Amino acid sequence: MAVKTDTEVIIGGSVLTLSGYESEEYLQKVASYINNKISEYSRVESFRRQPVDKQHILLELNIADDYFKAKNQIGLMEEELQAKEKELYDLKHELIAAQIKLDNTEKSLRSAQQELQESSKQIVRLETEMRNLKK
Repeated sequence: MAVKTDTEVIIGGSVLTLSGYESEEYLQKVASYINNKISEYSRVESFRRQPVDKQHILLELNIADDYFKAKNQIGLMEEELQAKEKELYDLKHELIAAQIKLDNTEKSLRSAQQELQESSKQIVRLETEMRNLKK
């Protein structure tokens, strides 16, 4: 089981203690993300004019929007990955089929070469017999 981590972070100018099973670096990264959102929206005049409770709701909505967009992007990437895995599977299947066809063609070629050698030997034999009969 993972060890629970307690770490102090600063969010919006307040010192908070975050606890979780994630690393201290991760918890600091989460705090930094929230601080960046606060800073980003604090530069917008219309945001600053809103009551604090509405500001919090707007920040929460924006963070939720980021979350759902990221989740959607992950879904698209997973679909793309599945499509690529299927394409790879199909290509491997085609490669195996081509290899089998090549192997069969090589067998046929060796067989045809053997037949050609046998036929060539038979031609030489028959030509020799014909010469011997003419004498």
